[in-house]
Amino acid sequence: MHRKSLIIATLVLTCAVCGCKKQQQPTLEAVRLTTEQLINPVGIDFKEPRLGWQIVSNQQDVVQQSYHILAASAPEKLEAGEGDLWDSGEVASDQSVYVPYGGPALTSGQKVYWKVQVTTNKGQTAWSEPASFQMGLMDASEWQASWIGGDFDDDVLVGRTRVAARYLRKEFSVDKQVQQANLYICGLGVYKLYMNNDIVSQFQELAPTPTGYDTIALYNTYDVTEMVRQGNNAIGVALGAGRYVSPRIAGDPTISIPEMTHYGLPKLLLQLELVYGDGSKQLVLSDDSWQITNRGPIRLNNEFDGEIYDARMELGDWYAAGYAADSIWRPATVQPKPCRRIGAQNNPNITLMEVLQPVAVTEPEEGMYILDMGQNMVGWLKVQVHGEPGDSIKFRFAETLKDDGHIYTDNLRSALCTDVYIPKDKETALWNPLFVYHGFRYVEVTGLRYKPAKTDFEGQVLYDEMETIGTFQTSNEMLNKLHKNAYWGIRGNYRGMPTDCPQRDERLGWTGDRAVGSLGESYIFDNHALYAKWLNDIQNEQGAAGNLTANLYPVYCKVMADNMTWLSAYPLTAKMLYEQFGDIRPIRDHYDSMKKWMNFMRDNYMKEGVMVADKYGDWCSPPERPELVHAKDPSRKTEGVVLGSTCYYMLAYLMADFAKLLDKPDDAAAFVKEAEDLKKAFNDLCFRYEEGFYSNNTVAANILPLRYGMVPEGREQEVFDHIIQKTMDDFNGHVSSGVLGMQQLMRGLTDYGRGDLALSMATTTEYPGWGYMIANGATTIWELWNGNTANPSMNSGNHVMLLGDVIIWMYNYLAGIGNAPGSAGYKVVQLKPRLIDGLDRVEATYRTVYGQVASSLKRSGKRLSWAFEIPCNTTGRICVPLQGGELKDDAKKSIEEEGGKYVGIEDGYAVFTFPSGIYKIVTK
Repeated sequence: MHRKSLIIATLVLTCAVCGCKKQQQPTLEAVRLTTEQLINPVGIDFKEPRLGWQIVSNQQDVVQQSYHILAASAPEKLEAGEGDLWDSGEVASDQSVYVPYGGPALTSGQKVYWKVQVTTNKGQTAWSEPASFQMGLMDASEWQASWIGGDFDDDVLVGRTRVAARYLRKEFSVDKQVQQANLYICGLGVYKLYMNNDIVSQFQELAPTPTGYDTIALYNTYDVTEMVRQGNNAIGVALGAGRYVSPRIAGDPTISIPEMTHYGLPKLLLQLELVYGDGSKQLVLSDDSWQITNRGPIRLNNEFDGEIYDARMELGDWYAAGYAADSIWRPATVQPKPCRRIGAQNNPNITLMEVLQPVAVTEPEEGMYILDMGQNMVGWLKVQVHGEPGDSIKFRFAETLKDDGHIYTDNLRSALCTDVYIPKDKETALWNPLFVYHGFRYVEVTGLRYKPAKTDFEGQVLYDEMETIGTFQTSNEMLNKLHKNAYWGIRGNYRGMPTDCPQRDERLGWTGDRAVGSLGESYIFDNHALYAKWLNDIQNEQGAAGNLTANLYPVYCKVMADNMTWLSAYPLTAKMLYEQFGDIRPIRDHYDSMKKWMNFMRDNYMKEGVMVADKYGDWCSPPERPELVHAKDPSRKTEGVVLGSTCYYMLAYLMADFAKLLDKPDDAAAFVKEAEDLKKAFNDLCFRYEEGFYSNNTVAANILPLRYGMVPEGREQEVFDHIIQKTMDDFNGHVSSGVLGMQQLMRGLTDYGRGDLALSMATTTEYPGWGYMIANGATTIWELWNGNTANPSMNSGNHVMLLGDVIIWMYNYLAGIGNAPGSAGYKVVQLKPRLIDGLDRVEATYRTVYGQVASSLKRSGKRLSWAFEIPCNTTGRICVPLQGGELKDDAKKSIEEEGGKYVGIEDGYAVFTFPSGIYKIVTK
């Protein structure tokens, strides 16, 4: 479908004689880079790039002993074995991820070709296939281009903002042999880049990824050496509104959410650097010599309302050399600098990831056709249509249908979610929009003069370019459907930032949705680069006092409030990146910022020893009536002091862990003391010592202090018993929590021996629960437990916040995949499955930075068959469930014969260590 910029140097050990994977002589199969800095290896601005590789073999006990890296300035030098930029020599080390580039300092635009050879305890590999990365502009002073753009009389900047796309072009001449051509571009809000009648940014949509534009804008780098030719050349750029041009400005009474930030009109910064064979250089810069028009085919565009495309106004070969520009073109004007700084984009852009065909076309009334994509998806519709010149062929997008077969749009609020195509002639046209995306399952098509076929349409699924790295299947079909719905919901809410929804007039990076959600997502998707970028979004807008200035990032919507629970996503995301991907850099880069925020919250919101800052409560807990969005019954609401205090306690210990990692013992001790002081004050205030529960005895009020270790010693079981009693007596065994309680519920139930209840909650088709959503037609995750009956002001059909910890529970508990204690990035894999009656089969795979971990469990009575895989260059800590309470000698012997080394009995498990490899054990 498109190029793969994703990543891993994969070393496969194979026999040099027969090709079987059992002998000593290894060879290298392929190279893909493993770090977030190099996931998009063009235009990085890290002064010390990090390299990585994986070793893959079906042999057991494969451990790296040393590596040898060559880095060269040209592929032919690398092929000849010449590391003119860096020759590491043989380095005795088992490090195979985040290996720092060790050559001389890299310069702007420099391209580096590299390969690696590894020596393992099984032998030495061949050299890998070469990989490459390219630097961006390393210093702001190197930008010599000017910001350019233009305003037009038909721009609508009051209420519902509507602007036509800008089209900019520049011709230039080349009279020498080009050795290297690097193009740097930032187009705000979003751009499409062309050169010499071809598309440069062919596989990148809605670029660059969004930021808080008053602080920073991101640029992309393209190697266009092969596109530049001798003689005349032309560059063309189309600019769309994106998030830079706000679609919502004060004065429109239909706006459902507070005013969004409007930064200005579309503008361009572009710098093309040509290096000739004789060493001379030429710059082509965005300036007032460029031409601009808004009289092209994209008449109106914004991400919420849609795109209107008038093919009668197409501009011909406007990005080809020799184009005869007419009077609709005028000189571009130099614009003020829109942001404090510009930086390289080190996370991938959105791209086309999958294509869906409609499963049905219906006609609820004459001339109106409803497409059913069969799946709630995010992207746009590519169409093959024809009509009379000037016809208005309209496409309206929705997630659900009314009972009469028409689309239901009330939950889209003020977003129009409508694309329009106007034909220029009677010929069949193939078209898709450029500067919009929609969340939809259904499309209403009107304006056609004929009945369309399903093959006239395809749904193009768009999200940040990243690999799916996890799979999960069980014997319970409802659990499988829940995982599938989560998969579609998560990727539908990746848009260069993690969003809350993809369809209505919001689509914002709410922090509360991802406090624990990012961890669950990381089992399914390689979201490393996305979340590393998001942490920067948060830090970029931190206040001078240390306050985090909003509850969503980037801050497009002015929802400002200091909040303990929502903003916990900042340190928790850094924790996720360290634990799941083994990357300590986000912790190091953001530690001072996170410490300032914790101190700010302590100094301003710690009252009588407890944390009182909470804005949203246990958001979206199931209400008592089906039409309600939020519960009004006080007995269902969890006190803010409980939520704020438990969160601060948990984060204080997390910050202490960060301080220890960074060798800051004084900080660690201070955070531990803060946590323990808060714990005492909190229990004195909120724990009901006579009854054995917290506050007003909601499930959330009890599960959070229980999970975080705040319950007075010896009272834990009482607190848990109240969780069960409340769940069974008041909620008939169903969930009763919202965003915060659900972050710990599934694991908490299972840890205390009620995995059966967790499974029932996950799969019941009764209200409330995820199975209820599925039984009512959901193919993603609803915003509300009662999303089919609540007020449409807040019933998105594609949210992820109510997933809580269910995905973590699936992979880490049911399949058992996790880090061993003290390990990060799965250097030591722990497999510790929790067996639940009624679940006879659990199969999961998860690709770590070292390679694939797999766990496949099958139960028949008390017989457990367990196949598992531990990646090369790691070890496994395998916890075998003791279904009978003891480990018999014959079972111990059979596991040891398979390769395990017995460690001992621990919490109902027999613990063994295993070297890397693929194994199968059977116990009774």
